[in-house]
Amino acid sequence: MVQPSALPTEQHLAPAAVFDWLDEAAALRAGAGLTRTLRSRPAEDPVLDLASNDYLGLVHHPAVTRAAADAALRWGGGATGSRLVTGTTALHTELEAELAEFCGAEAALVFSSGYAANLAALTALTDPDTLIVSDAYNHASLIDGCRLSRAAVHRAPHDDPDAVREVLAARTHRRALVVSDTVFSVDGNAARLPELSAAARAHGAALLVDDAHGLGVLGAGGRGALAAAGLAGQPDTVATVTLSKSLGSQGGAVLGPRRVIDHLVETARTFIFDTGLAPAAVGAALGALRLLRAEPHRADRAREVARTLSARLTAAGLRASAPDAAVVSVRAPGPEAAVAWAADCRSAGLAVGCFRPPSVPDGVSRLRLTARGDLTERQIAEAVRIVTATAPVGA
Repeated sequence: MVQPSALPTEQHLAPAAVFDWLDEAAALRAGAGLTRTLRSRPAEDPVLDLASNDYLGLVHHPAVTRAAADAALRWGGGATGSRLVTGTTALHTELEAELAEFCGAEAALVFSSGYAANLAALTALTDPDTLIVSDAYNHASLIDGCRLSRAAVHRAPHDDPDAVREVLAARTHRRALVVSDTVFSVDGNAARLPELSAAARAHGAALLVDDAHGLGVLGAGGRGALAAAGLAGQPDTVATVTLSKSLGSQGGAVLGPRRVIDHLVETARTFIFDTGLAPAAVGAALGALRLLRAEPHRADRAREVARTLSARLTAAGLRASAPDAAVVSVRAPGPEAAVAWAADCRSAGLAVGCFRPPSVPDGVSRLRLTARGDLTERQIAEAVRIVTATAPVGA
């Protein structure tokens, strides 16, 4: 992370000077090729979109948009308050019941975002006598949850269940929680959940996984990574999910044993003090979930598209990841080259993600492609052509 130099501790700075340090920080980021900008997009963007997290291509599906519109017309534009006050509708309860049943969990609790769900689970399920063992490549929301918890946190080497086992064996804390993404968002590789679960159980620890990139893609009919690993519904396992990826909506949820969900209702600050998820988002997620149940092949297709993209990009000489789910990344020579590459792709009609430090834990800049399940063979071929044709020297 680029940091500005320390500034003198002046007691009487002029009002116009109190944020001067921000200019220095911005200049340092620009010099390192790490400037970020917001870009507005039209409702109907003509470019081929492989940058979003719309894994199943449901964001614009009529069944999803109609469900969102119907929910807004019936319940209003917002949830009106905290879910413990006025923000829980019958629609929220319906989504929680169907989501839990679909994923094989006892219960579910819906939040305003997947980020809020992760903060809730990590802060409510730990205390000062807890050791959190967190994968080094975990998502920022998990990292922030660890920081906000009152627990001791150990950053374990990436994808190393043996290292997790060793840390747990040496712990002196009364409780322990193993924390991992199920599918890591940078390269799309999957965690070894059976081994992580075995390591946790061997030492009386709970397992918390973020299945944001697994729900709708992994497991039979897209039921998620825990279902794929045979761990759905286990009494010592909790999952968080997002509604904004495969389900084409917005929001998040925690799934697990009923007593865990009851505890979150009582203690999770991002649930108690946050306004409930808007009815339109709840309706859209419910519509997408029902569509996925009716058309389970969508999950298989997303994985098939990812494998095809990876194989063709690799055959073209690029360093593409071998996907375990629906994320394919392609390594770039550096952050500035990655930004230019992504811009060239967009100019050619293709939107791709651009991941640079500090978003990438290994410091390697990448393009990231979302293998949407609704892509046609022609669109796949066009995406491969554009990425290959615009590749910088050294890619």
